[in-house]
Amino acid sequence: MSDPAQPGATVAGDGNSIGKPQRRESFTGRGAFLIAAIGSAVGLGNIWRFPYVAYSNGGGAFIVPYLIALLTAGIPLLFLDYAVGHKFRGSPPMALRRLNKHTEAIGWWQTLICWVIVIYYAAIIAWAIRYVGFSVTKAWGDDPEGFLTGSFLHVANNVDVEFHFVPGVFWPLLILWLVVLAIMATGVEKGITRASWVFMPMLAVMFIALVIVALTLDGASTGLDALFTPAWNALGNYQVWMAAYGQIFFSLSVGFGIMVTYASYLKPKSDLTGSGLVVGFANSSFEILAGLGVFAALGFMATASGKPVSEVAGSGIGLAFIAFPQIISQAGAVGPIMGVLFFVSLVFAGITSMISLLEVVIAAFREKTGMHRVAATWVVGGVTAVASIILFPTTTGLNLLDVTDHFINNIGIVGVALLACLVITWALRKLPVLRDHLNEYSSFKVNKVWMALVGVVAPLVLLGLWITEIVTVSSKGYGGMPGNFVGIFGWGMSILVVVLAIVLSLIPWPNRSAIHHELTHEEELARANAQASQEGALS
Repeated sequence: MSDPAQPGATVAGDGNSIGKPQRRESFTGRGAFLIAAIGSAVGLGNIWRFPYVAYSNGGGAFIVPYLIALLTAGIPLLFLDYAVGHKFRGSPPMALRRLNKHTEAIGWWQTLICWVIVIYYAAIIAWAIRYVGFSVTKAWGDDPEGFLTGSFLHVANNVDVEFHFVPGVFWPLLILWLVVLAIMATGVEKGITRASWVFMPMLAVMFIALVIVALTLDGASTGLDALFTPAWNALGNYQVWMAAYGQIFFSLSVGFGIMVTYASYLKPKSDLTGSGLVVGFANSSFEILAGLGVFAALGFMATASGKPVSEVAGSGIGLAFIAFPQIISQAGAVGPIMGVLFFVSLVFAGITSMISLLEVVIAAFREKTGMHRVAATWVVGGVTAVASIILFPTTTGLNLLDVTDHFINNIGIVGVALLACLVITWALRKLPVLRDHLNEYSSFKVNKVWMALVGVVAPLVLLGLWITEIVTVSSKGYGGMPGNFVGIFGWGMSILVVVLAIVLSLIPWPNRSAIHHELTHEEELARANAQASQEGALS
């Protein structure tokens, strides 16, 4: 009998024991993984970021660099995340620790990025929940912008931290966190998978209905012309290409641990690259669909107001909570229907992404401490919820959210993705091992081209994005906000995440063999083969 404390042991743990290999939670099948992975990738950014990025970077011509970015960086990095998570069977800290003992800190950097994002991401979903009701009553009146910053969020005049709570945000945010934590506590199969099977089909139905309604509005064709008319000269602008790669990185959820974690829940004999292609193209298809719906609606707004599309188009919070309410107000009887469809879509897309972000954090601390899923959910998830509820339903929550979101995405995610690519490719030279793992059971085989894309093309693009952002923000500041506010919650937060990642990596595992407390890919594969052989013999 093998020693339960050794890596090769096959004793199943109970979820509370450290040092005992245990059967890892898993998705019930490929379909469950795909629906969860697509749910993670399809988030708020697909709906409110892609249409404007495409419009402002060449319109229809933007599809060319966008597809090239998808094929040369997005999908290759998605494959990399799948290979690391599936082979080393863990969240980012454990998977990268198993890859090499010196790379655990990179995994914690990815985990803490997810933690920061989910803290403020929940607040935006809470806003969308309230706006579902506001769409029916048109509570914003004739001034959606004034309503958002004034009557609804009560944004303080001073850009500082004030703990003056806004009840209209606090209560939906609290309810949202209770629902999400309840989902997380039930595990991968009963929680994440079932939630994805509920929310993603509903999101698809809601958004397709929204697009159909938007396309029937007067002026819809004007908006679509503005979006898809190609400005071919834009292809000679390097900033357009950088925008395409940036959109792909942020949209696909690559480089900061989500897909590493989800891939670790796949069965041993899984088609990794085939699944990656499905997720990548499904995500991009939804972005094109979002472009149709959003710009059809903006075309209507431009026609109704007598303005060009360029004056009414926007992205982010401005598009969702200012421009769309204006469209709803001008659309007559169909307006409330559009509003409900749009904001419910935001809620569904946001919840599936929020679940994936939180799962990275919970999984990482479970593996490091040996906590049971339920305990880890309510302790780690509870701390996260408290931070979210304290910071963001306040009169300074909007400004804090704006700065944090910009820095964690453009400096944090890009920085950690760049470091991971360089370390795995050049310092550890692990790409051949990961290539072979991808090819083991996959339908689409990768070769030296994939290795070149991950090891050369992606790092060069990420380095360009990272340096450009750092130089721009260092020289010009951000959003006209005070330097001390940006320094603390932008630069300070970005540096603190890195420091905490290093500290967490230095904390010893509960015992010398704790890093092996779950079965490795090879052990799970051997178990699966043995089980298949036994079933074959019995039949």
